[in-house]
Amino acid sequence: MSLSRTSALSRRTAAYQPALAWFAAIGGAWVFVLVMLGAFTTTIGAGMVFKSWPLSDGSLNPTGWLSELDKFAEHSHRLSAALMSLITIALAVWVWRAEARGWVRQLAVFAVGLVLAQALVGGLRVLLDEQHLNLLTPSVGRLFAMLHAVLAQIYVCTLLALALSLSRAWCEGGMTETAGRGVRRLGVLACGLLLVQLAVAAVMRHSFAWLAIPTFPAASSTGGLLPPSWNFSVAIQFTHTRIMAGLLAVALPALAAGIWRDRLAGPGLKLAAGLLVALVALQITLGAFAIWRLREPYITTAHVVVGACTLATAFGLTWWAHRASIESKAAARSDGTVPNGTTASFAHE
Repeated sequence: MSLSRTSALSRRTAAYQPALAWFAAIGGAWVFVLVMLGAFTTTIGAGMVFKSWPLSDGSLNPTGWLSELDKFAEHSHRLSAALMSLITIALAVWVWRAEARGWVRQLAVFAVGLVLAQALVGGLRVLLDEQHLNLLTPSVGRLFAMLHAVLAQIYVCTLLALALSLSRAWCEGGMTETAGRGVRRLGVLACGLLLVQLAVAAVMRHSFAWLAIPTFPAASSTGGLLPPSWNFSVAIQFTHTRIMAGLLAVALPALAAGIWRDRLAGPGLKLAAGLLVALVALQITLGAFAIWRLREPYITTAHVVVGACTLATAFGLTWWAHRASIESKAAARSDGTVPNGTTASFAHE
């Protein structure tokens, strides 16, 4: 091994690094600004206000973007996405140089891959908007828009995982279990349901099915629980607002209750569980008002953002509940890092 390679490895540590942890936390916070701008752009139908990509009308400063709302929404989203990409790349470089835990470095590289894929998918959404397939009503561009929305949620979870894994509490927590097996399983189930719900929501938004059922909680003007007639738009909206929402209204409070009852869960985990329940209640309320107010843009945008916050909270709880098993399995696979944060040998780096 070269001297420079050895020197670089020797600077890596699994101990808490305040500057790196705060930078990761800032990145994890900024992604919600990006989600908010993307949600608002989609809600007001401004996703195709610029027909070119990656520049907007061939410019970083397109005419009218500071005075026209639709142009401001889309161009701000693009600028924020560019900044998010730079933050993610910088974070990955920093983690790669400073972090001894191999799985954290791999997670940072995965985040870069995700943000680049997200940018590409967003660009294809614009460039292929007018392309159609014979068997599908939405354009190819809108199919990419649906994928873009789903990737955004996975990206949010990846940045959160990085931020939590670099935090002081995680790095100095040792191998102490933070939750029982039941909570860990409930967390995985809840996250899976949330991802399905958000994917259904993406299909609903980009299929223009937001108000296919214009009443709530009843599904018909006569107060019935089922719509009087069915088509794809009605089915996807019913799935989002009734079936998946109902499942999550049970699963997420069940996860919170499991954490509150778990003797291994600390006060921080229990406080986050309370936040999860509050977010579920807020999300249901916003969803109802989005229908009652006929998709008023600010209410609908808030509904999308709170949905992302709900996923982030559930995922954060689940990731934290698995902290001991994540670290112990990583330590068992590697001869390079001792779990307590000290560096042993980099023979297999």
